[in-house]
Amino acid sequence: MDINRLKIVLAEKKKTNKWLADQLGKDQATVSKWCTNSAQPGLETLIKIAAVLEVDVKDLLHSTTD
Repeated sequence: MDINRLKIVLAEKKKTNKWLADQLGKDQATVSKWCTNSAQPGLETLIKIAAVLEVDVKDLLHSTTD
């Protein structure tokens, strides 16, 4: 089940997994797992990701009402 839209938002912002990993001080493999939805970032990390990408946190998640 795809929970987050991180891969889509990164593409929209023309940013890479490596760039995000560097910004967050995380391992690139961890960010890759988030992008493939095989793992999920914690809520605090999700807020940091939203800030780094200059988006609302809700833009990083798939809607549960669709």
